Amino acid sequence: MAQRTEIDGGAVDELHRTFRGDIYRPDDPGYDELRRVWNGSIDRHPAIIARCTGAADIRAALRLARSQDLLVAVRGGGHSFPGLSVCDGGMVIDLGAMKGIRVDPSEGTVRVQAGVLLGELDRATQEFGLAVPSGIVTHTGMAGLTLGGGIGWVMRKYGLTIDQLLSVDLITADGELVRASQEQNADLFWGVRGGGGNFGIVTEFEFRLNPVGPYVMAGPVFWPMENAPEVLRFYRDWIAHAPDELMTIAVQRRAPALPIVPPDLVGKHVVAIVACYTGPVEDGERVLRPLKEFGSPVLDFCRPKPYLEHQMMFDPSFPHGWSYYVRSCDVAALTDDVIDVAVEHGSSISSPVTSVAMWQMGGAVGRIDDSDTAFNGRRAGFTFNINGNSKTADNFDAEREWARNYWSALAPHHTGVYVNFLMEEGEERIRQAYGAAKYDRLKTLKRKYDPTNVFTLNQNIKPD
Repeated sequence: MAQRTEIDGGAVDELHRTFRGDIYRPDDPGYDELRRVWNGSIDRHPAIIARCTGAADIRAALRLARSQDLLVAVRGGGHSFPGLSVCDGGMVIDLGAMKGIRVDPSEGTVRVQAGVLLGELDRATQEFGLAVPSGIVTHTGMAGLTLGGGIGWVMRKYGLTIDQLLSVDLITADGELVRASQEQNADLFWGVRGGGGNFGIVTEFEFRLNPVGPYVMAGPVFWPMENAPEVLRFYRDWIAHAPDELMTIAVQRRAPALPIVPPDLVGKHVVAIVACYTGPVEDGERVLRPLKEFGSPVLDFCRPKPYLEHQMMFDPSFPHGWSYYVRSCDVAALTDDVIDVAVEHGSSISSPVTSVAMWQMGGAVGRIDDSDTAFNGRRAGFTFNINGNSKTADNFDAEREWARNYWSALAPHHTGVYVNFLMEEGEERIRQAYGAAKYDRLKTLKRKYDPTNVFTLNQNIKPD
């Protein structure tokens, strides 16, 4: 669809008459704040922002956008790496005010509106000792996380976020409100579990809840980067027979300037294994003892703690407004060659806020049939998230180049990529994220539910 900045005034007035939420144009107070997204390197100016309160508002905004031939961006949490929830010259359909959460502990389910953030959902469900598998930064939007698959701290025990998804309510490109589940519109339900925002605007999610916490054995153990070869080899062998309750992420970075980090360690290159044991704390202490006792750690923050506290651990490392760039890939295993690449490039990290996360996959994620959902990569051994970040635009180009070089060095070992960790990398990379068969099936769904590609600002499955 074409980008444009001029909108018929009468059409906007008509929207105002039926719209319960708030409408922002470039000269309105609050516009500048609402157009900004988490990734500070993204600076776009939509012609109109429609901050919706529910399905009726979304339908009205979508009608205006289509009547005026406006590019449409849909914003839940605004947390995507490439900033696809904002556009230049078009309309942002902003779901951020839709914060409804309804926990039903007797049924073990929760209904979640599309503007809810991870931390908001965690707080509501942990009141009952329950949780939905989700990500690792609490200000991430549940909508975008879920639609891409959803990897996080309890996935090896309970699967991806989509593996606990029971249904969605969704508004299609033509404004129809439909429900998708295993029993209703099953083809669409397959597609939204990993296919992103290609098929419509999800207004509400229904999840199955799982017992988690309230305390878990969790946190990072740090070693100097020069010890990374032996640490990563020990780690690889140690987790080979890990129970499902154990989820880990290997991290490379420079030690952050946080109150808990000794001043003489701040800025030093370190490697960390961050763990979360989703089970009895005493079992977690036993399982994690070999990690805590390996070599000579310089810091050990792995301890019993509230699950809510652990979920917030990475928040200071990924605040709103910094410049973020990511390259990502799946690998089958942490072979010696993969570890050698990681050590070489991790040792050259320059920015104090650049980091690499190697996500341990497997467990419950890998036991679900790969054909059950659009998400691809259930058989991956690890997912690499290579972040070239900076606090400002200064040196951002160098950080992006560093991330690309690290990713390129891993190219012989690539087996796929997690769609939520893609930048704007082109159609072939999207095809790689899903695999050829699933990509073709997703194109068929796109032709059925969005044949003119109204929802194009995403990791786009073109209908043609």
